[in-house]
Amino acid sequence: MVMIERDVAPEPTDTGAAQAGLKGINDVAAHLGITHRALRFYEDKGLIEPARVGNVRIYSRRDVARMQLILRGKRLGFSIREIKEFLDLYDADPTQIEQMQHLIAQIRVRLRQLERQHTALQMTIAELKTMEHQAGERVAQMSANR
Repeated sequence: MVMIERDVAPEPTDTGAAQAGLKGINDVAAHLGITHRALRFYEDKGLIEPARVGNVRIYSRRDVARMQLILRGKRLGFSIREIKEFLDLYDADPTQIEQMQHLIAQIRVRLRQLERQHTALQMTIAELKTMEHQAGERVAQMSANR
């Protein structure tokens, strides 16, 4: 974790902080398109660990990269628990072999879930189209019998 020795958060114009990749919560939230609350949520869940200077959170490049992975995992439908397992493996296995094997297994499970949902959606769409067609025919019959 990167620590800095000062009493305030680095400003975007602070070249030392910028070169070190350190950012405050406003910059990180804006960069990722999320709220401060979301960042604090993932911190509370132990997925990121920004440094602190007093009450000010300081995010390193590593924190931002982890957040990008977290957001991608959420977008792909993985749970917080699954994302945490993946990140923990990354920290524990510098070769990333175990992490990649775990990722492959999780992707396969998620793909099977999505394929089942896709099939169910196709069936629902077909049924709704049939109902729409039948209702349209019924309306036409009723209009013709007036």
